[in-house]
Amino acid sequence: MADENNTGPIVGSVGTPTELKTSAAKTQRSPRRQKTTAEPVRAVSKSTAAKLPNAKPRRYSEQERLEKLKGIETQVTEAKGTLKDAIKGAGISEQTYYQWKRSVKPVDQREEKLLSAGDELADLVQLEAENQRLRKRLAEKLRAENTELRKRLGLE
Repeated sequence: MADENNTGPIVGSVGTPTELKTSAAKTQRSPRRQKTTAEPVRAVSKSTAAKLPNAKPRRYSEQERLEKLKGIETQVTEAKGTLKDAIKGAGISEQTYYQWKRSVKPVDQREEKLLSAGDELADLVQLEAENQRLRKRLAEKLRAENTELRKRLGLE
């Protein structure tokens, strides 16, 4: 059967049809590799997790965070290396270090505020007294300026 879609001139072919097919055939590929089946996840103890580089715990407790932060701070203050080296030695990223450091500070500030409620009241009373004293000083200064201007203008 002739190809109906071919509208070009008919030219006689020199080779046999099998020769044409082999020359136009694609190159053969190597077979695909078989997909590996995923192994079931096993429970890993902390001692095993410390030995395996990819089996790090995803979450640290608050105590572990504080210990790592203190360890990093002591390494930096004792000039044992740079901050980056200390962070890498602790096994966390720089971003994690700064997030932990930021999250620890507000907790410390809240504790100080809770402990110093009596001191806050005393500070408030002291600030109010200072505010009154400054207002009186400002009023005296404005009165003095006002009288001086009146004298200059000859309004008195």
